[in-house]
Amino acid sequence: MILQITCIMMLSRSSKTHEAFFSFYGNEVIGNINKGHGNIVSYFQLKEINRQLAEENSHLRAQLSSNRVAPDSSRKISIDSTITDTTGKYRKYTYLPARVVGNSFTLQNNFLTLERGASQGVEVGMSVIGPEGIVGNVLFVSENFSIVMSVLNRNTRVSAMLKKDNSAGSIEWNGESPYFLTLKNIGKGSKINIGDTVLTSSYSANFPSKIMIGTIAGKTADPSSNFYTLKVKASTNFAMLEYVYVVKNIRYTEQKALESKEQKVNE
Repeated sequence: MILQITCIMMLSRSSKTHEAFFSFYGNEVIGNINKGHGNIVSYFQLKEINRQLAEENSHLRAQLSSNRVAPDSSRKISIDSTITDTTGKYRKYTYLPARVVGNSFTLQNNFLTLERGASQGVEVGMSVIGPEGIVGNVLFVSENFSIVMSVLNRNTRVSAMLKKDNSAGSIEWNGESPYFLTLKNIGKGSKINIGDTVLTSSYSANFPSKIMIGTIAGKTADPSSNFYTLKVKASTNFAMLEYVYVVKNIRYTEQKALESKEQKVNE
């Protein structure tokens, strides 16, 4: 081997043709080695890259015009200037990126554990969304962690609507496939087509409106009522969740307190 290597070196030095030949293939080998090394390094950096992207996306989401509302112009309101923009609108929703460290999606009642808690601004009742759509609601909070009741939970109810005509209904889960949800209370007067988009509605106290939920995959007309029962293919792949966003409605506490009084009256 030593003699062969010596011969190759002498041959490449004495002949321009052989020098170019060995230089070409030498660079090819070195290039492949560097490429493999780069791929390995990139793989181990994915976690940090994902974290940075989640932070960046949370800032971008916070700038969406749908997260801001205009104040009542009939009276003077004192608002923290850090959450107003140049048009006089103030931010209604804030987004906090969080890493998923625990996740179940094959049970009747599924939950997620997030590595973000009270010390990082998370509160009970906040909604959780992912890159592809809704995920759930914060149920319990400790100092540095929080438990989220997944949409794949028999006790979950989310106010939803059809994108094309704003017909409102309620999203539930029947405990079967983690890929499909159920949309109820959509009137038979609505023209339903397979593939129609389902979004969160403006009636939700915790979810921002027009967040993706899924698409219509089937429909059943309830003969005993004037409503459809719709099968919805969930946009979120719950088996692949790694980073999510915890969403805070600045007015959530006020709205829920008032709605609870309404419930007591109805009781």
